[in-house]
Amino acid sequence: MAGPAFRAAAVRVRVPATSANLGPGFDAFGLALGLYDDVVVRVADSGLHVDIAGESADTLPRDEKHLVVRSLRTAFDLLGGQPRGLEVVCANRIPHGRGLGSSSAAICAGIIAARAVTIGGPAVLDDTALLELATEIEGHPDNVAACLLGGFTVAWTEGGAARAVRMDPAASLIPVVFVPAAPLLTETARGMLPRSVPHVDAAANAGRAALLVEALTRRPELLLPATEDRLHQDYRAPAMPETIALVNRLRAEGVPAVVSGAGPTVLALCDEGDADKVSRLGGEGWAAHRLALDPTGASVLPLVGGQ
Repeated sequence: MAGPAFRAAAVRVRVPATSANLGPGFDAFGLALGLYDDVVVRVADSGLHVDIAGESADTLPRDEKHLVVRSLRTAFDLLGGQPRGLEVVCANRIPHGRGLGSSSAAICAGIIAARAVTIGGPAVLDDTALLELATEIEGHPDNVAACLLGGFTVAWTEGGAARAVRMDPAASLIPVVFVPAAPLLTETARGMLPRSVPHVDAAANAGRAALLVEALTRRPELLLPATEDRLHQDYRAPAMPETIALVNRLRAEGVPAVVSGAGPTVLALCDEGDADKVSRLGGEGWAAHRLALDPTGASVLPLVGGQ
């Protein structure tokens, strides 16, 4: 059987940063943020060339170990076969190892680019299959769902397959992220979680997670109680004491603040009128960024200059 045919032109994919959990929605909730990585992929005659600029450019591999390349390869296998060669150019803006979904962004960029450069790719790998594949590579669906769909997402698995629904966050919400200088490996943060939790804590989180859906989409005034968590943040505190201290300090000021994903970034969900004031509350050691909410998720864009 003949392998797939590929487009001669390069494709450019833009993928947003994401924040998962959002407090009580552990491994289920995700929010797409207006901070983006761009990846350009072109099928070449032979070999592999990887160019990286921006975040972690000095430390990331430039070979088959690069996560974008690994994701491309996995998607090409499902699409019918590998191209003879690849050129991959990454413009990284999402900080790595900070709980802002950099790995999910790389995975989604790779699989979307593979589909886009393969003639007939969307018919073989539809949007549902994209989510399932991204989840298989990442290991959990919360960040990849938000990255692919944009907005506020609730993700779950059903019969072993990833599923997600997307909702529009309240228009008045402004995310402010406080990013520390040092990263924290997700594996380290996950390793601190207990195998079981008290029933009372699980029940409390279920109620808060349900309330958070209402608060994020329609009633932001409920965000402070809705973002309370008992399942993961305190257990991870020994690995990131400064993060938990900032979360607690912001919450004491009435700011709905949570650990972003596995940390160590802190996410504050602000009203537009308070965002600038909240941005100044981080203090020394924190880079505060006022971001937009991303409404659309990952997208294929025209190349700059029409190349």
